[in-house]
Amino acid sequence: MQDGFNDPLWRQVVSGAQMLFVAFGALVLMPLITGLDPNVALFTAGIGTLLFQLVTGRQVPVFLASSFAFITPIILAKGQFGLAETMGGVMAAGFVYTFMGLMVKIKGTGFIDRMLPPVVIGPVIISIGLAMAPIAANMAMGKAGDGSVLLPYKTAMLISMPALLTTLIVAVFGKGIFRLVPIIAGVLVGFALSFAFGVVDTARIAAAPWLEIPNFTAPAFNWQAILFIVPVALAPAIEHIGGVIAVGSVTGRDYLKKPGLHRTLLGDGLATTAAGLFGGPPNTTYAEVTGAVMLTKNYNPKIMTWAAVFAITLAFIGKFGALLQSIPVPVMGGILCLLFGSIAAVGMNTMIRHKIDLAEARNLVIVSVTLVFGIGGVLIGSGDGPDDWGLKGIALCALVAIALNLILPGNDGWKHKKLDV
Repeated sequence: MQDGFNDPLWRQVVSGAQMLFVAFGALVLMPLITGLDPNVALFTAGIGTLLFQLVTGRQVPVFLASSFAFITPIILAKGQFGLAETMGGVMAAGFVYTFMGLMVKIKGTGFIDRMLPPVVIGPVIISIGLAMAPIAANMAMGKAGDGSVLLPYKTAMLISMPALLTTLIVAVFGKGIFRLVPIIAGVLVGFALSFAFGVVDTARIAAAPWLEIPNFTAPAFNWQAILFIVPVALAPAIEHIGGVIAVGSVTGRDYLKKPGLHRTLLGDGLATTAAGLFGGPPNTTYAEVTGAVMLTKNYNPKIMTWAAVFAITLAFIGKFGALLQSIPVPVMGGILCLLFGSIAAVGMNTMIRHKIDLAEARNLVIVSVTLVFGIGGVLIGSGDGPDDWGLKGIALCALVAIALNLILPGNDGWKHKKLDV
């Protein structure tokens, strides 16, 4: 069996570079959307992956990098509290994973199933995707997230739509390893068109040094920012569990037992806490890398060590970071029209696969209220001043979904009572 464990060192190094290539598009796209430094994201992805391998005894072939679930709260938290306070919230989100790992160790995996069933996770993930839809549309049309015009509409659309179309074509019709890199393909086409239209800031790239320490940001702790971001960690925690199960099905090993779900959650938690410590985005397991593992049939976790080393090395190349940050907004906007919709589709698929019956009153109430609170902008508390307390968006809808699931009666009489809507 060719599983990569007996490969020579040079082949492991090449495989590691390939894994980073597969993960690269999504890895840097998230910080570019949220205004974080992509070089810091590369560094924290590498450090996070190494920490995960340390905790799990280098038994699981996964690569950890930027989580899209945190895009909305990071953008909003940065505007409301500042970058340092947002990073404090990211560190706290990492502690949530650590706590969940401890609870799994004590009570078993049933604890997560009871607290976060599909009827809770599904609508929260849908909200994560759709809450960002207006921002994706604005970016595709050459506007900033707040609607201010950055590029002429026609120019923006001539860049964003081909980038989107390229991403769609590669995702659907691509073969082999190329099917796993639709984001990179879309960015390359959009970037080339941006050069043709003269909207790329080449002076910034030329001025950047070749070697440069990433723009690390130390965290600051604000309990409002922490409460704003921490609830969002619940959805990626479920995504992490699904990722571990998926890579286990590919390699034929049960990672929930060995090294154990408590250890993988701890590893993810430490990776996310480390990311917040340096100013990077929260980490999660990447489905693209799992797909590459399945395609190449290389199950050796050592290749992820090399992927992490390459990511850390790229983080210190200043011109590379400047090149990434010069990608015009419409390029990202076009691709995000697919990505944010895909996140929402994952939430819908979660409910469909688990046969959540929305004709049952209990399920309908949880899903309906969660979606409106998550997408509609409902605010609990007061957010008018810097010292005011308030919950809204994904953080609010996650807490509401969990509370409704725990509070609403689950007996057969309630569950099978139909609502006339």
